[in-house]
This record gives sequence, C-alpha cells and structure tokens, in this order.
Amino acid sequence: MLLYGGDSVEQLHRAVSERFAPHQLTVLGDQRLNARFSCIHEGAVSLYELGYGADVRVHPGELPDFYNIQLPVSGTGTVTVNGAPLPPEPSVIGPGASVSMTWNAAAFNRILVIPSRSLELDLEARLGDSPGTPPRFNPVLDSRNPAVRAWLELARAFHDFAVSPLAPRSPLALGHFERLLIDGLLDAQPHTRSDALSGRGPTPLSTAVRRAAAFCEEHAHEAISVADIARGARVSLHSLRAGFRGQLNTTPLAFLRRVRLDNAHRDLLAVAEGRSSDTVTDIACRWGFTHLGRFSAHYREAYGRPPSETLRRAS
Repeated sequence: MLLYGGDSVEQLHRAVSERFAPHQLTVLGDQRLNARFSCIHEGAVSLYELGYGADVRVHPGELPDFYNIQLPVSGTGTVTVNGAPLPPEPSVIGPGASVSMTWNAAAFNRILVIPSRSLELDLEARLGDSPGTPPRFNPVLDSRNPAVRAWLELARAFHDFAVSPLAPRSPLALGHFERLLIDGLLDAQPHTRSDALSGRGPTPLSTAVRRAAAFCEEHAHEAISVADIARGARVSLHSLRAGFRGQLNTTPLAFLRRVRLDNAHRDLLAVAEGRSSDTVTDIACRWGFTHLGRFSAHYREAYGRPPSETLRRAS
C-alpha cells in the first residue's frame, strides 16, 4: 500500500511520523524530494519501504516503544546511535536509543518495525518470566556472522512472501513468518538477555520476587510502602528484602523508584513529542517524586541527563 509518493516534505513527514515516530526531516542542498513510502505488511512485525529521492537528514531522537530495523536495498547512508556512527550494515535500534540518519538520493530501505511488547511477550514465553525492560540489541547486524546472515535472508524471504499473491490468502503463514523473525532475531543478534536465553544467565526470578515486581509495576502511581509490596508478594518483609538483594542486587524501594522513573521518562517524551501538555512538576508528582531536586538527581543517575534535557533532545 502506497502511503505517500511525491515531492512534498510536509506530506511525507506527516506520513512517516504517523507510522513511526515524530522526527525532524531536512532536505540537504538545493534538491527536491522524489519520495516513495509504502507499507508492505502491518502486524506483529510490520514491513515498510522508503526512499527519499534526495539527500536527507532524519532525526527521530529517542525511539518510543518499538524496534526499527533498517535493511538497505540501494544507495548509501549513515545511521548514528547514541552519538556513534554505525558501519554500513543493516541495523536494529530499540526503545530509548537516540538515533539520527543521513541518506543519499539513491538510498532505498526496507524497514522492519517490531513493537517492543511483541519481543517482550516472546521472551516471557521462552524464559518463563517477564524481561522487565525491553532488551537492548547490539545495533549492527553484521552480515559476516552466519547466523545474522541467515536471519537477513529470512527477512528478504518475508518481503518476497508479503508481496506475493499467496499472502492475502494465508494470514496464518504471515503470522508464522512474524514469529520466525522475532525468534530468529533474539537468537541471532546479541542483546542484553542473550545469556538468559542460552542458559548461561542467572537463574529465573522466584515467584515471590516476580509477584513483588508486578505489584510495583501495577501500583507505581500509588503511595505504597515496602510493607505493601511484601503483602502483594505474599511474603515477609525479611524474605522480600532477601529476595531482591540476592536475585536483583537491589532493594524493593530502589526497584520501585526505577519503575517510577521509567514511567516519568515515558511521560517526559510524550510532552516533548507534543502528545501531552504536562509539566515536569506534574510528571514528578504523578510518580511519587514530591521533591523536584531529588527527582532530578535520581533521573540524571538513571538516564545520564536531567529531565529538561530529555525534553530538548526529543523535541
């Protein structure tokens, strides 16, 4: 399905923002776009094709809750992640990463989009436990690695099947392809939960710690205490503290604070992207941080910058 074709920067920007994320689009030099943006398949794994027909710079800032996998077909470009330019290979960039891209006029890319929830559900099914936070991948899909090369061939086969006459008649087959791509990516590309998937990681969390973590996630907006967390986990205070210390190397309240910080981070990004009009004070208070100085200090420790800089970097 053609989403946009033509030379309007504004219309292309709107179409790409609606499907991906808010971003800055700059046409370099005295050029006109000759763009083509298409959706090949939309689902648990979505596939798009995009060419600008001009030299451009694209700056999405921090990605929201999805993985963006760039599969160059033609032309050249540079993808920069967290300030570091990547080698000219396919790339996988996940939630929270700061990204910018430049593409020349001949560049044409296929783009796989995988919602972070799809990967988290797959990990949860395979590990028997929620991953807690989205896994972070090594961003470079090195085609010299045989396993990665096989996954890239699978992605090409997915495109070929999605454009075939069989695809609309066989949604189950498309669903199987989506699962293959997600499972294959988790197995082929190094990421923060690779050791756990391979059996080299730490033992799974106990039932009590999983219950406590879920209680923190569900009640993060409430004024809960460590005693409340223990009741939610159905264990004693001593057992709760011992479980968090031994299995997560933290305390229950420090874990709760990180959950609240992650929620505040998402809300700050929503303000920066124009999806909310909250203030930093509104957001801090919503997630239980009544002292703004301490909120800023905890946020800087977690994300490496103050809340105000998150607003500037995502705008």
